[in-house]
Amino acid sequence: MRRRPVALDPFEAMEKGSHKNQQTRLCFLASLSAFFWILLLYFHFVVLGGSTTVQDLVPSPPIKVDLVPSPPIKLDLDPSPPIKLNSPLTNFQSIPARVTYARKEKEKPPVVKPVKNTASERVVDYPFMRALRTVDNKSDPCGGRYIYVHKLPPRFNEDMLKECKSLSLWTNMCKFTSNEGLGPPLENVEGVFENTGWYATNQFAVDVIFNNRMKQYECLTNDSSIAAAIFVPFYAGFDIARYLWGYNISRRDAASLDLVDWLMKRPEWGIMGGKDHFLVAGRITWDFRRLSEEESDWGNKLLFLPAARNMSMLVVESSPWNANDFGIPYPTYFHPAKDEEVFVWQDRMRKLERKWLFSFAGAPRPGNPKSIRGQIIDQCRKSNVCKLLECDFGESKCHSPSSIMQMFQSSLFCLQPQGDSYTRRSAFDSMLAGCIPVFFHPGSAYTQYTWHLPKNYTTYSVFFPEDDIRKRNVSIEERLSQISPEQVKIMREAVINLIPSLIYADPRSKLETLRDAFDVAVQAVINKVTKLRKNIIQGRTEYDNFVEENSWKYDLLDEGQREVGAHEWDPFFSKPKDEQQRDQSAVAGKNSWKNEQRDQS
Repeated sequence: MRRRPVALDPFEAMEKGSHKNQQTRLCFLASLSAFFWILLLYFHFVVLGGSTTVQDLVPSPPIKVDLVPSPPIKLDLDPSPPIKLNSPLTNFQSIPARVTYARKEKEKPPVVKPVKNTASERVVDYPFMRALRTVDNKSDPCGGRYIYVHKLPPRFNEDMLKECKSLSLWTNMCKFTSNEGLGPPLENVEGVFENTGWYATNQFAVDVIFNNRMKQYECLTNDSSIAAAIFVPFYAGFDIARYLWGYNISRRDAASLDLVDWLMKRPEWGIMGGKDHFLVAGRITWDFRRLSEEESDWGNKLLFLPAARNMSMLVVESSPWNANDFGIPYPTYFHPAKDEEVFVWQDRMRKLERKWLFSFAGAPRPGNPKSIRGQIIDQCRKSNVCKLLECDFGESKCHSPSSIMQMFQSSLFCLQPQGDSYTRRSAFDSMLAGCIPVFFHPGSAYTQYTWHLPKNYTTYSVFFPEDDIRKRNVSIEERLSQISPEQVKIMREAVINLIPSLIYADPRSKLETLRDAFDVAVQAVINKVTKLRKNIIQGRTEYDNFVEENSWKYDLLDEGQREVGAHEWDPFFSKPKDEQQRDQSAVAGKNSWKNEQRDQS
């Protein structure tokens, strides 16, 4: 049996084949190899989306790596099929490709489009922004309530008390500045007061009382950047009282000018140019509003200084035509150290039997043709239901706190006409006694104490226009008798409920649940400054077409109102054509202090 010959190896066939066949086969193999590599490269660069070029296959010089941390770069790559780990291109092509991408990103950083800001979204970093943000911290009970107190040189406050004998022409004020400004304790001999909390307080002692109460304020701060308001402990009332009589205007203005100069150099002033600053003076506004540089003119010019016009000044009587002063209550004789003392007094005033329909404590003003005191005294004398306590010279009972309070406690209504200026301390003494006040000029209370008294004055008081009394068109007794007993009871309860906000607590203590006159005033200042700051941020003003001469009207606006118009009280506040008329009111303040020194027994 014959065997089939064994097949030759291809290489052997090539050797044995002709030369022409050998060249054909080599060309075929070369083409096949080239096609294989082209297909492989096409698959890598096109299908896999690689960015490697031929130049990338050449070994690159070492790359310096920047070790500064940078945010990770998100690569937006097309999805590709996985590459096998044993692929001949995986190990030496993938790393250079990433390095090349990083170099390109460094050369061309990504473009960040600016955020579009509208006018309403634009936030300016005002110096007071940190103070406003404290309100948002719900865990901080003082958020939005911090007060920064300037550390003034002692010549502006403490040194005045060391020279207390010079604070008044007629009175030794040293005894009235004792007990943190409350004066000596009152003995309850006649049972008119309670055994504690009652003092012979001078009506012009608010400077020192307020300053000492501020020392007990629970939200004081040494960081002015978080302060809702800044307090200036300058005894402005005591300062001017030293020089009201017998001193030239340079002496009267000296401390005020020094104070303003000192404040304007402080960094705290620059936060709002002084518009977040406030100070307290226990005298009427006219003592600080000298109209000219004439030596004969009254008072100093503190409230007319440009810097002081930015500050808020709390006084016992404010000007209806100016916007930089605000009325706060005169001090009374009652300064409780705890809430219970107030509650006991209020209950006692509710239960009292009041045998007099109305009463009046005061002296006539024969030298003032516009005063209605003479007519009031005449009507009271002729009435069987009126109690009169005449306070002319020689009448010692008007200087006795117990005599005055006893009369008020026995009366349903207490007449409160103007003194030599719009206001008088007697209004607060009478309300402390639970007596319904009767006013004859809106400037005696309604436009003065808008922080402390309800805007609806009919809830707690009675109003008779002065002209009705002056022209004898009204019988006070007849009008008051027409008010029903039920209405009288409601009004008296309203007055008694106002007592906490009209008195100044003992500066050496702190009421727990009640807000006294100090608390009300401080919160009102904070609200005023906070509202101003928000208006600045929003680029708006508080009122439309603000006219300072109408200041008294703006204080009576309801929340949200921005414009004032005609008012029923316009005739009472028509601005005097002759500015000296207002100055005469200030001079009358001097006479009032001299004539009504009830507290100096």
